[in-house]
Amino acid sequence: MILRIQTSEGTKRIEIDSDASTKKLYEMVYDSFGLKSFSFMICKDRRSPESSEIKSTTSRDIKSYSLKNGELLFIVPVNNVTLFESVSNGEAMDVSAPKPVQPSVQNVSKLSVGIALPPVKKNVLEDEVDRTLEHETGRIERGRDAFCQHGTNSRCVRCSALEPFDEKYLAEHNIKHMSFHASLRKLGSTADRGKYAQLDDIMCTLKPGCPNHPPDLEGGCPRCRPGAITLNRQPYRHVDNVEFENPQIVERFLNYWRITGNQRAGHLYGWYKPHKDVPLGIKAVVAAIYEPPQQNRREGIKFLDDPMEETVNTIAKEFGLQRVGWIFTDLVTEDPQKGTVKNFRNKETFFLSAQECILAGKLQAKHPNPCKYSSEGRFGSKFTTVCVTGDENHQVHMEGYQVSNQCMSLARDNVLIPTRDAPELGYVREPEKNRYVPDVFYKEKDEYGNEISKIARPFPVEYLLVDVPVATPLEPVYTFHVLQQGSSFPVENRSDIGETQDLMSLQSYLKQFEPGHFLEAASDFHFLVYITSIDLVPIKENIKHLIDAIKAKDMLQAYHWREEQPWATLEQLLQENVTGLTSSDEWTCKQCTYINQGRLVCDMCGYPKD
Repeated sequence: MILRIQTSEGTKRIEIDSDASTKKLYEMVYDSFGLKSFSFMICKDRRSPESSEIKSTTSRDIKSYSLKNGELLFIVPVNNVTLFESVSNGEAMDVSAPKPVQPSVQNVSKLSVGIALPPVKKNVLEDEVDRTLEHETGRIERGRDAFCQHGTNSRCVRCSALEPFDEKYLAEHNIKHMSFHASLRKLGSTADRGKYAQLDDIMCTLKPGCPNHPPDLEGGCPRCRPGAITLNRQPYRHVDNVEFENPQIVERFLNYWRITGNQRAGHLYGWYKPHKDVPLGIKAVVAAIYEPPQQNRREGIKFLDDPMEETVNTIAKEFGLQRVGWIFTDLVTEDPQKGTVKNFRNKETFFLSAQECILAGKLQAKHPNPCKYSSEGRFGSKFTTVCVTGDENHQVHMEGYQVSNQCMSLARDNVLIPTRDAPELGYVREPEKNRYVPDVFYKEKDEYGNEISKIARPFPVEYLLVDVPVATPLEPVYTFHVLQQGSSFPVENRSDIGETQDLMSLQSYLKQFEPGHFLEAASDFHFLVYITSIDLVPIKENIKHLIDAIKAKDMLQAYHWREEQPWATLEQLLQENVTGLTSSDEWTCKQCTYINQGRLVCDMCGYPKD
């Protein structure tokens, strides 16, 4: 008998014996069309493929399905799998056309591994983790099901690999957002291979340099004005998990709040690596927290200018680290005896306030994600926000977020502002004479269940949030040494609680270590930042050799560095000038002009009196 098989590429006739098994039919279809995999089903009705499926098995033959000679059957891909090697120029397959030539193994690997999207900018240096994930398939392998009737070398719809963006798999494993690379695979799996996909951050301001009108034309022209924006929930995230190497990193950060009760913020330094729990996911691993100058109150935090920012980034880069996010506390003690804290961030109130979303968006815009699939060479950001607050059990808890790319653009262009009395609501600026503001809408359901669009003045900022889980590993990792006994080196910018970084505290810290254990003493991020800032000796020019010793955990190399001139000179100054650092005289520092009282080193910059 002859069966007509219709696919998205056209129709073919297959001649098969009515006594042949349905498995034989699947194999003939696979060979006749030159398909890439067996991840498809044959059905009688393409509108209800599951109910009319002809299952691949050796126990049933063609006539058991009451198929007639010349009957039309349909091929339906499973889990949006791409069955054909390439898309032709819109031409259907010729019924009498010869069997297509099978592609080489090299071509198959290029089509089945990596992203199908064509790069827009080829000279963009993406992050190492992106270059790694680009060459992975991301497909989710499944074992044989109890209902599988095929051999060990075959696959059916029940055991074929799933795509990394499979919605059912993500829902079953409680993965709220697909990974960014999975979304790229999804764009590349469409019929046009993502040819018309746009990976560019939206613009909320007039395009500069428009040749169609004078530069001072109020409101610009239709060509340079951005279009209206509708806020949507972002289905993917650029980072899928934030992991602190060990609990001591966060505990050391929280000590400030425990002592003062004031809130605190810091920059997260670490690196990115693949996250195995999410298909094609990315994990941000945090190795250190740097606390910049800030004003701390019980109600909030205000960042101040940081003269050490470039130095901190340089030291982090030597370790292979970069700024991967920021962390802040929002903790209020509830019962000091029980150690509980108040829980006021929840679904009934808010998770991040509008002000925090705006700040997170601006920080994400300052740390864009390099992307060769964008015409601008960047798209979105891997920068994360971690909030330490009270959970529903009134325990200290960390919650991670990113704001959507839409929020990042709104904050970058200064279009989004907070409301005065409702932290959960944001507000889009009104247009002004010298400021063009596009129309921004969001969608919600009315009392009848209908979805309506409303102008975003105001609007709930939950539209802008993307959840990012935060955790610590079961087995702690230590890029930097953690003291089990004794006092750690003082954290920067904590002079208000008595943690001062100066020559006296440096000497007290070093006294805890034997001469042969200098590597342990130096393996502290805050210690390295401070000694690099000392102007008495040129340690900054020689710090790279010490960092190499710390990375290699080479005690002998660290000891040799200690014997070299810059550090040896500093140790001599410590012995001569810091012994019994007390004085009853008031004196002015020659370095920073700060007026000191009772010490022989400056409280502000650490410069000695003489």
